[in-house]
Formats: sequence, structure tokens, C-alpha cells
Amino acid sequence: MASEHYFTSQPASGSALREITVHLGGRDVRLTTAGGVFSPDHIDVGTQVLLANSPVAPPSGDLLDLGCGWGPIALDLALASPEATVWAVDVNERALDLVRRNAATLGLSNVNAVTPEDVPEGITFRTIRSNPPIRVGKNILHDMLMHWLPRLEPDSDAWLVVQRNLGSDSLQRWLQDELPSTYGVVRAATGKGYRVLHVRKRTH
Repeated sequence: MASEHYFTSQPASGSALREITVHLGGRDVRLTTAGGVFSPDHIDVGTQVLLANSPVAPPSGDLLDLGCGWGPIALDLALASPEATVWAVDVNERALDLVRRNAATLGLSNVNAVTPEDVPEGITFRTIRSNPPIRVGKNILHDMLMHWLPRLEPDSDAWLVVQRNLGSDSLQRWLQDELPSTYGVVRAATGKGYRVLHVRKRTH
């Protein structure tokens, strides 16, 4: 699959629905993926590292999966926190359709799979989890993070996974320089060539 497909709102490649078995929410589940989305055949290594190194999700409030793809992070959040509202955000309409399909398969009614512009402006988040699309380019990535990270609630956290050789260390430095002084940015974990960055929004 050409890497640019999953950045587009309407992928041109064939949809070719397929079923895969993955481990989410502490159990094996059978879900649907398709061509034209990121990592359609399995949970990619970066997302696996993020899921393994993120804390238990907040039990309530609004939670964000930024760049959700077919939904592994969002679905894991929703399974862990049935009283929370999970926002699965992506520009890829096919990916969003898959998230909705998979949420229905799992009996989850607390997942909103939407494009970025469909998230109401006033909503703030108790956590943000993301395997961000590094290959969209630095400017787009930076704009995306600067739009969403300030929407963390005070005393809340974001967890981002970035491949080490795709600039995780430079992104960590950039975030620390660009975010207000009330934010802390640290490397929380390293595994399989990836870094998990922990962004904490403090009250002061």
C-alpha cells in the first residue's frame, strides 16, 4: 500500500474488507479493516508499544485518539472506560467507517468517529493517545499537535508514540520548546525502535 493513501480523505485504492483478530481490552477480538488505511493487516508495532506503555485510561470524560486509523487505540480506550466518551479522529473517511463498524461489533456506544472539524470546539480531553502520522510532514504534524495538545484538561496527559529514526527525540525537544511552561514533556518508554512521549499539562 502506498504510504500516502491513509492521509487522504477518500482513498483511491480498493476497499477490500478483511477480518483480523487482535488483542484489545484484555481479550482477543475479531475486527474489520480494509485497504487504503494505515496498517490494515495487524496492529502496527508503534501502536502496540503505545498500548503497552500507556496507563489505564481515565474512567470518564472525553478521551481522544488522534489519527485513529481503523481504531485500535480508540477501541481499547472505549473498552477500558465505558463511561467515557472516546473521540476517534482521522481525515480518512474509510478509516472512520471502519471504527464505527468495529465499535458496533464490540457493542460500544461511547465512540464518536469523526473528522477533526466535527469535534466541537469547546470539548477538552482527559487524555490524548496518538500514533501520529509522522510522514505527513513536519509542518502539518506540528500544526496538528499544537491544535490538539492545548485542549488537554489541566492535570491531564497525552501519550504519543514516534519511531526513533523518524525524529522522536527532535519532536520531544520541539514540543518542550513550543508548548507553554505549564506543560512537561518526557520520554516515558522505549521499545522496538519507538519512543513513547508523555506530555503533562499542569495547573501551574
